[in-house]
Amino acid sequence: MSSEEKSLLKSHIINYLNLEDVKQEEIQDAASLFGDGLGLDSIDALELIVMIEREYNVKISDPSMGKEILYSVDTIANYIFTQK
Repeated sequence: MSSEEKSLLKSHIINYLNLEDVKQEEIQDAASLFGDGLGLDSIDALELIVMIEREYNVKISDPSMGKEILYSVDTIANYIFTQK
């Protein structure tokens, strides 16, 4: 996924999760989105799944992989790229 596509992904994350105080450049590609990273929680994870389905027409077929897939912008981007 190109840097422009990752930038768009970050924009979708900010919009879907209503992260008004967060700028795209503050979200590091490889940093955790949960816990100490961006501080997202399980409700946010559900919103991310909805965003991936709506914006990229990609479903997370194995729910047990969700934590791994949603770890960072890089892991989400890689999953979307491999599913298309």
